[in-house]
Amino acid sequence: MDGQGLGRPRLVVFDVNETLSDMSGLAARFADLGLPEQVAPTWFAGLLRDGFALTVTGENPKFAELASESLRSLLEAQGVRDADRGVELVMNAFTQLPLHPDVVEGVRRLSESGIRLVTLSNGSTSVAAGLFERNGLADRFECLLSVEDATAWKPAAAAYRYALEACDAAASETLLVAAHPWDIHGAHEAGLRTAFINRAGVRYPTFFAPPDVEAESLVQLADVVTGRPSA
Repeated sequence: MDGQGLGRPRLVVFDVNETLSDMSGLAARFADLGLPEQVAPTWFAGLLRDGFALTVTGENPKFAELASESLRSLLEAQGVRDADRGVELVMNAFTQLPLHPDVVEGVRRLSESGIRLVTLSNGSTSVAAGLFERNGLADRFECLLSVEDATAWKPAAAAYRYALEACDAAASETLLVAAHPWDIHGAHEAGLRTAFINRAGVRYPTFFAPPDVEAESLVQLADVVTGRPSA
């Protein structure tokens, strides 16, 4: 991991879904419906694709509504008899996801260093609020932001500008933290510094702008950002 030149940000903006929340458990809900577990990431990727397509054409869809409708279509196509029950099962699980194991300690270290922390999600702020309330992190975040209050989903530049305006922060002093290369790319193009959380050790796509720093966990990133010596 190379964090040289990253500098100390005044504001850290976190993506929520997959970056902070552990979505792996959703696979079991698809299995409960008689479907292969790999359908879960396929559904989520399709949901993001459709949200991005609507953003490009000037719309700003509600995440939960788009998620439910895309899920219903997928379940019906897969032959699930009671698609409405399936949608309820999966969406309820989505609102009760756990955090990745490294998140609590990573957030704590960043917060105690005096850096401002906020979230910026394509989903509702209620999902982030539930995550933090269940894990004792609610007081660590200055505010929870959603593109529902902006004009477009991430990775559109308008989404990041909305966060900067809401926090009265300059792009050059703000670090976007995400587990999605497309989010890293969008934030980079909007002038923010970026940090890629690569828990799975995957190869970063060369067709996207590279992150300013790549870390295996949020704890590791916090140590780089705060200048804490590695254990």
